[in-house]
Amino acid sequence: MGVPAFFRWLSRKYPSIIVNCVEEKAKECNGVKVPIDTSKPNPNEVEFDNLYLDMNGIIHPCTHPEDKRLLYMAIDGVAPRAKMNQQRSRRFRASKEGMEAAEEKQKIRQEILAKGGILPPEEVKERFDSNCITPGTEFMDNLAKCLRYYIADRLNSDPGWKNLTVILSDASAPGEGEHKIMDYIRRQRAQPNHDPNTHHCLCGADADLIMLGLATHEPNFTIIREEFKPNKPKPCSLCNQMGHEVKDCQGLPREKQGKHDQFADSLPMAEQEFIFIRLCVLREYLERELTMASLPFTFDFERSVDDWVFMCFFVGNDFLPHLPSLEIREGAIDRLVNIYKNVVHKTGGYLTESGFVNLQRVQMIMLAVGEVEDSIFKKRKDDDDNFKRRQKEKRKRMKRDQPSFIPGGQFSPQALGNRSSPQAISNPRQAAFEMRMHDRQNSTTSSSPNTSLTSDGSPSLTGGIKRKAEDSDSEPEPEDNIRLWETGWKQRYYKNKFDVDASDEKFRRKVVQSYVEGLCWVLRYYYQGCASWNWYYPFHYAPFASDFEGIADMPSDFEKGSKPFKPLEQLMGVFPAASGNFLPPTWRKLMTDPESSIIDFYPEDFAIDLNGKKYAWQGVALLPFVDERRLRAALEEVYPDLTPEESRRNSLGGDVLFVGKHHPLCDFIVEQYKTKNTEPVDIPPELCYGIQGKLTLNENAVLPDQTVESPVPMLRDLAQNSAVSISFKDPQFDEDFVFKAIVLPGAKKPAPVLKPGDWEKNNNDGRPWRPQLGFNRDRKPVHLDQSAFRTLSHTMPRERGMPGMYANAVPLGTYGNPYARPLLSGQQQIPKLLSNLRPQESWRGPTPLFQQTPQRTAGAAPLLAWNRMLQSQNQYQPSQYQGLGGPMSYPQRPEDRMDRGRQTGKLASLVRPLHMYPWPVP
Repeated sequence: MGVPAFFRWLSRKYPSIIVNCVEEKAKECNGVKVPIDTSKPNPNEVEFDNLYLDMNGIIHPCTHPEDKRLLYMAIDGVAPRAKMNQQRSRRFRASKEGMEAAEEKQKIRQEILAKGGILPPEEVKERFDSNCITPGTEFMDNLAKCLRYYIADRLNSDPGWKNLTVILSDASAPGEGEHKIMDYIRRQRAQPNHDPNTHHCLCGADADLIMLGLATHEPNFTIIREEFKPNKPKPCSLCNQMGHEVKDCQGLPREKQGKHDQFADSLPMAEQEFIFIRLCVLREYLERELTMASLPFTFDFERSVDDWVFMCFFVGNDFLPHLPSLEIREGAIDRLVNIYKNVVHKTGGYLTESGFVNLQRVQMIMLAVGEVEDSIFKKRKDDDDNFKRRQKEKRKRMKRDQPSFIPGGQFSPQALGNRSSPQAISNPRQAAFEMRMHDRQNSTTSSSPNTSLTSDGSPSLTGGIKRKAEDSDSEPEPEDNIRLWETGWKQRYYKNKFDVDASDEKFRRKVVQSYVEGLCWVLRYYYQGCASWNWYYPFHYAPFASDFEGIADMPSDFEKGSKPFKPLEQLMGVFPAASGNFLPPTWRKLMTDPESSIIDFYPEDFAIDLNGKKYAWQGVALLPFVDERRLRAALEEVYPDLTPEESRRNSLGGDVLFVGKHHPLCDFIVEQYKTKNTEPVDIPPELCYGIQGKLTLNENAVLPDQTVESPVPMLRDLAQNSAVSISFKDPQFDEDFVFKAIVLPGAKKPAPVLKPGDWEKNNNDGRPWRPQLGFNRDRKPVHLDQSAFRTLSHTMPRERGMPGMYANAVPLGTYGNPYARPLLSGQQQIPKLLSNLRPQESWRGPTPLFQQTPQRTAGAAPLLAWNRMLQSQNQYQPSQYQGLGGPMSYPQRPEDRMDRGRQTGKLASLVRPLHMYPWPVP
């Protein structure tokens, strides 16, 4: 799930870590969709070695897997107990909110119909329960089958996958998806054949992936994620019209919007855009920010990065509630860093080392935060009051400035750019009379807001009526019994949240000890793997920073040899009774039977404590914690009722490795199946690009010359299969082994992106310095004249102006623009504007590709068959397809193809030569 607001804060503070992702689109020729040629170089001007998919994200085509060695696909499996508490809260919330939304929708629907409103007929369909996306369900088992089929199909049909090693870790393998990926990276880094300059790319949306990537200390680590675009319009789920929500629906008939009415409320189709997060640039930022002079010990940047990751845990994570005084939206991380830099001179060293915490030094940091807790709470209250005051003044100003009269009916204002043409005015006298009467009635009503009206509309003399609460400027707010800004806040907090007196020192120390254990567990989880599958924080709330006194002597060890829950056991621990249909019947009965020994684990309703927040989703769900011993005792009675299929889904599995027939490892795996070797064998690293681990025969393996059955009726079986799969297990280490959090010997530091001027406010003649955009450091910035911008505004698609956090950032393909479209006949060609481009003298670099003299080279890209076919048609002139910096989506002229070949040769020179690796490459 990640840390709320962390990525927003990070991207605003360190903006150069963001790079727009260029994605090639499939082309269409004579109605036939031509797939992307994955044998071409990556359009983002960077080549990755290993791609990891946290399958809470998506499989995205822009990644170009042909130049990679590994594709690792990870789905969330059974999580540690510390994570299960959060999963339980989210699933209970989802079930409750879904039922409440359905009831509210039905209630509003009946009210509208009773008043004569018009609504489309209600669709009778089963509500999709998103709780089925949990390990152990039949849905997740079918998903694993579909992914195995997908991998086999791509290995057989896509030339870009012919040398790719694919590892699938489905929901049967225990562990969260992103942590299974990190565990793989840690274990491969500890092998002698690991390439320290491997470029990792992780696809996922969770903010904690940033901290996980930093924890690897790999110099080349990039994250790809969806670009978040807020406030996307959605139609009302009752009337399917735009412009209002369900609660505001009035059941009005849908007005005809011109000739093409069927498109009136249709939203423009916009594909999801992606962005890259460059952790190497984030490391540059942190190196500048965390560097400290005059330390009593040697400064180590890698250790300071680990301390920064550790301090981020205090503002929130998936396993612990954040401290009351530390809110990320209030600059809590900056405050912690400043305190850290002031106190580290006294600590005598760093807070952490390879995932282990020095509690004595952490105590000094937390007590320093505790000294300013009171001022933090008071400032939070002042800021909140000032915000409410400004909002109240804004509402009054908007109410005062709104027009006193707005014509309606045929004379109502129309939005600019409306698709429908204006309709002719009919019977204007009657329309004008109706507007005058409506305005007179409104003015009479508003003249005396506290005067009641009789049935005929005349004012009543009997007395006024009270103004409704919704007409006032104030909004109802949840009651805050803690009042952290007033004296005695600590006593009120412990009394309301824990139902104990603040003077109960023994209880407070118990809460602090559990929280300290949690901090140690989380850091170990990020750097070494799961320290204990059974540990969890047993409270809903966190202590104060000022309570972290005397923590240096607290134990931080965890039991060894703990095992994860089985999949169906986890479902019993996180599911509400409303999702019991995903469980066997006798197991489901334990959730609903009043005589069940664990019925108290599944309340039908529960309280949500807003805990000082405004919205329910920000509050704390007060659910009872599951007692593991009671749960296992109750399940022992129903275990014999499992069918063979349910028993299979309830077992823990492992990873599966796939290769195609062209892969060097393919013959080795096939030989294992021929000899029926049941013993685990080591992967020859020279056959698999240095990857090491154990291989074991798989019962449900994908084998050459055997049909791969389709998991869904719409897809064909793979009759001519040449791919092979086998069980894979990471290299194993002793339980006490410590993975060192260091940069590996031989790793090359990436070329710096940030310049010294990036930290000077008055640099560049008073203008803020603009950092490099894109992965190519040699790109030369240029300027456009105003005439060029005017022409671009008429030529470029308007979709680029869609609102988004990074919509104003220049995409990577600025000089090879994938968004170019054909110009109309007679329209001025954009290449003629290139003479107006003025390079900045302060940026020295090679001549841009589009300004170089075209030359034929042996490395020129061949003309594809579908391009030749398009060029042979005289429907369009080739000169019409010219974009800024070269054609991408349309047929190319001969000189453009030569430029494209030269670009391909230049990009190829950026890729590491394969002969440098110690293993043969086919």
